[in-house]
Formats: sequence, C-alpha cells, structure tokens
Amino acid sequence: MPLLHLILLALIQGVTEFLPISSSGHLALTHHLVSGQNTAQTLLVDIAVHIGTLAAVLLYFSGDIRRAVMRRGDEAHVLFYVVAASIPVVVAGAVMHLFPMDWSRSIALIGWTTLLFGILLGVADRVEVKKSGLDKLCWKEAVFIGLAQVLALIPGTSRSGITMTAGRFLGLSRTDSARFSLFLGIVAISGAGVIGGIDVLQLQDAAFSLDVLIAAAIAFIAGLVSIHLMMKWLARASFMPFVIYRILLGLVILAFAYRDLF
Repeated sequence: MPLLHLILLALIQGVTEFLPISSSGHLALTHHLVSGQNTAQTLLVDIAVHIGTLAAVLLYFSGDIRRAVMRRGDEAHVLFYVVAASIPVVVAGAVMHLFPMDWSRSIALIGWTTLLFGILLGVADRVEVKKSGLDKLCWKEAVFIGLAQVLALIPGTSRSGITMTAGRFLGLSRTDSARFSLFLGIVAISGAGVIGGIDVLQLQDAAFSLDVLIAAAIAFIAGLVSIHLMMKWLARASFMPFVIYRILLGLVILAFAYRDLF
C-alpha cells in the first residue's frame, strides 16, 4: 500500500474512531482512493489501525480499568454495565458477519445515516443533565445504550455518536456519555479486530510488513490525541461542532452518491 494512503487511513481511523462523526463515513470515501489494493493486505492494515486505537483508549483509561478490575470505587459497577451493554452488539455483529448485507455499504446509506444521526445527536445534546457519574446508571439504562450501539453496525451511524446520543437522552453529562462510549469501544474494537483477523486467515495471502507497524503506531498516536482533546472540549462545551460537521459531511457524501442525478 502506498505510504500516503497508509498514513491517511491510519490518521482517519485514529481520529474518527472515538469522535461522534462516523469513522465508516470517512473510511468509505477513503477506500475509493485506495481501491485496487491487495484485499488481504488492506484487511491486515485495517486490523493494525484498530489495534492502534485500542491501545490508545486502554492507555488513556488505564487507571479506571485497573480500579474496575480490582473492584475499587465506582469503576467496579461500570465494568458490569460495560459487559451488559456490549452483549447486544456482540451478538448482532456475529450475525452480520455470518450473513453480510451488501446494501450496508451503500454510499447513499452512509450519507443519510451520517446526516440524520448527526441531527439526532444535536437533539440529545439539549437534554438536561440528570445523572452525575456513571455509577448512577442502572443496568437497564446500560443495556439501552448497548442496544443503541447495535445501530452503529449500519455504516455512517457512528458507534461513538450513537452511544453518546443514548447517554445524553438518559441524562448523562457530555463527559460521562463520552467516557461510557469509550469504555464500550474497548469491547467493540476488540471484537472488530478478532473478526478481521478471521477474515485475513481465510484469505491466506496477507504478509506482515512494516506497513502494519506504521499504521498501528499512527493510529495509536492519533487516537490518543483525539480522545484527550475531545474529553477536554466536552468538559466545557457542547457536541454542536460535531453535529455541524456531521451535517456537512452527510451532505457531501449524498452529493457524491447522487451526482449522476444532477
């Protein structure tokens, strides 16, 4: 894979994986630029960038994760909520992997989901904060966020975006909604990596190379910076910049999808 395409793919994955702006919407357009590449090698690079972003979120929340595993403080309850909320998307993801749907990669569909779920995030962001801390969630509310996460299997929805939207509708603060979304991302990204690994093994013609290490490193750095800046922003401001960006991106993708109509 050309170095420029590799860097572009890793940066897009690293930056957009955790922001509520739809990584799939960005990657769908990017893959048009890198079409014609070796399928197995592209899958291997995709796995690498997922590993990079996974490492980023694990490092950023290493303290919270350590306390949760050792069952100390509120994080112990959050660990249970994360497991409960992850079950729906794990089951649905496995089913979609066994029975893939070609329509789910439609550029037009990605445009519409990017646009409409961006608007929904804007609506949710106006909900009054009613819960201070993730420990104020109950398991039913955690599962509600988990069920919302299933919608992210439709490209363009944004896993981060829909889970943050659900959290805000439940009255969580912006930072708590983002934290829970990022915790759920640990499971979701791990699952995507496993499924991608199975696909690569089935193709049997991918070769481990320097590209893989470069992609993982770039995605790691970009992901870590992205998480840090997002959490700092949400501590003092709203989701509105992300909403506006999604609306504009959705319109661009739709214009591209329906370009033959004009």
